[in-house]
Amino acid sequence: MATTSQTETFAALQLEVNSWRWRGVPFYIRAGKQMPITCTEILVRLKCPPDIYQSAAHQQNHIRFRISPDVAIALGMMVLSPGKNAAGFPTEMVANHHPEADEMDAYERVLGEAMAGDTTLFAREDYVEEAWRIIDPVLRANTPVYEYEPGTWGPAEADSSIAPHGGWHIPEVVTPEASRDVVRAA
Repeated sequence: MATTSQTETFAALQLEVNSWRWRGVPFYIRAGKQMPITCTEILVRLKCPPDIYQSAAHQQNHIRFRISPDVAIALGMMVLSPGKNAAGFPTEMVANHHPEADEMDAYERVLGEAMAGDTTLFAREDYVEEAWRIIDPVLRANTPVYEYEPGTWGPAEADSSIAPHGGWHIPEVVTPEASRDVVRAA
């Protein structure tokens, strides 16, 4: 890339849905090129219950949905350690599916459906227009462009200017072999 380029390759956003149901619930999005891993993941952090057990490692309970490259649903929670000390520690239960060698990847499926004339996997025009209505003011805002090293989670300025309460979630890649090991170890 040219050293004078002002083309965005990373974005961190906090969005809100303007409805009674989602009022006050922030949605954070982080996307960029050449990040440490490529995945699409949604993390829902739940409100913390009253802290009746002392724990240095206290974390919010969460529900995690991954839709790419593998499919996973995970429940993260604080559990009590065995014994009388009643200390809590974080754990996560994961159910996942790794694509088999003969399964089509997302692009193969979309192209196959397009050639067959099935448009259900494509965004409708009104969805695309709404996405542009939301993102176009962000692109026109002349937000500064910060450099970041390939293989990192984006520029440091993104962490200081916009980050969810509790910080950004760092996704991990779990191979099919590793997930089988986890199941056996449980």
